[in-house]
Amino acid sequence: MRALRSMMPALGLLFLFSCAANAQSDYPNRPVKWLVGYPAGGSTDILARIFAQRLSDRLGQQFIVENRPGAGNNIATEAVAHAPPDGYTLLLVNPANAINATLYQNLKFNFLHDIASVAGFIRVPNVMEVNPSVPVKTVSEFVKYATSNPGKVNMASSGNGTSIHLSGELFMLMTGVKLVHVPYRGSAPALTDLLGGQTHVMFDNMPSSIEHIRAGKLRPLAVTTARRSDALPDVPTVAESVPGYEASAWFGLGVPSGTPRAIVDKLNKEVNLAMADPKIQAKMVELGGMPIVGSPEDFAKINADETEKWAKVVKASGARVN
Repeated sequence: MRALRSMMPALGLLFLFSCAANAQSDYPNRPVKWLVGYPAGGSTDILARIFAQRLSDRLGQQFIVENRPGAGNNIATEAVAHAPPDGYTLLLVNPANAINATLYQNLKFNFLHDIASVAGFIRVPNVMEVNPSVPVKTVSEFVKYATSNPGKVNMASSGNGTSIHLSGELFMLMTGVKLVHVPYRGSAPALTDLLGGQTHVMFDNMPSSIEHIRAGKLRPLAVTTARRSDALPDVPTVAESVPGYEASAWFGLGVPSGTPRAIVDKLNKEVNLAMADPKIQAKMVELGGMPIVGSPEDFAKINADETEKWAKVVKASGARVN
């Protein structure tokens, strides 16, 4: 009996390790919540729903997209950063995560430390686009028009600190043009006002704007990547008029730091398998994106590199959010 009592602590630990291993091996065994920091309809929401459906079909549990807009994506990120690291709360990682690390002074989380990178989805250009009522067809014409109308040209964005906002800040920094920044709580409401003519220009992520461009409801002036996009091959790059300009948006999946590696690897594997599916590939091309395929470490490097890059832009532009 004494020997049995002495073995009890070890048996208890063995039981706990066994339960943890079983919980990871049959993951997921209940619905998974996927937080998106913007309203429905924008690029982040579109991508989350595409992959959530794929993961639901493959893993036999519902991956439920939950939109939590506000504070430039920080509300959703903070919720995931502080969630239990069990694989049941996911984050749609996007450029705002890297930008906000410098833009905001009092965050209650550290993106690179508190969010573990799982897998990338796609990298897409932003599109410098105008309402057709704006009398310009090129970047050079836009610069002249905005310079001639100081304080009258409104630039919509999906919120302070988003890639849409900072792409515009970088443009202003490099051209000397002064635009009136009008932040919205997401790409969808910003697009609504751009389509309605309440605002004039936007550097939107391509996935949420491309159908409006194809329908002639918005006029693209340029894409923000270093080379032209296959989705809009006739649209020049900003750099063709503003040498050295480059910006792009990237999207992927993150989880709370400390999430078991077995769960991270399982999600990474499923995302990479999805990216190999011709139907998903076609959808990504339709949205104007270039696939990001790789390990969790590969995606972590992208997040770290982009955080460093946008820190320089934030500091140079003087952009700040309390």
